Amino acid sequence: MIFMSQSGLLDRTREADWDTWYVEHLRIMATVNGIRSTRRFKSDSPAHPPSLAMYSVDSAAVFEDPYYQKIRGMGEWLPLIDKRFYRRNLFEGMAAAPDVPADHVLYLVDRDAPDLMLPGIDLSWLRAVGLDRSTPYRGIAAVPARSDMAPARRAGVAIYKPVIL
Repeated sequence: MIFMSQSGLLDRTREADWDTWYVEHLRIMATVNGIRSTRRFKSDSPAHPPSLAMYSVDSAAVFEDPYYQKIRGMGEWLPLIDKRFYRRNLFEGMAAAPDVPADHVLYLVDRDAPDLMLPGIDLSWLRAVGLDRSTPYRGIAAVPARSDMAPARRAGVAIYKPVIL
């Protein structure tokens, strides 16, 4: 299963501090039993959340774990989170989050049904099964970074670059 948390800050001037906090937050999240991977991405795609954290999780039971309950969330950053972009979704359809090398980007597209085809792009369709369920389906693909991503953007695809630590 894949857990995705999307967000953005109201005050973009604090982004460097938030990035520093997020590195430690992901390190701590990786210590939760049942979370097998953590990764962060950023997007400048208009109308899409600027920040994405993606986790491989064993099951929805992870979110009931007392340790997870203690460490989860945005902590001191919560008052600065832009609520328009705050979404938490649990998806089935892949056993683990895809590998996204540094020279690739992650395409994300939300749909009511798995109905989008992009030439040359093999989208994997995930179904929302828990938490906010802000979209019924999410298509994802790791693709080589390209200079012309206009066709994907026109189709409503959010393009996320991996944050390299």
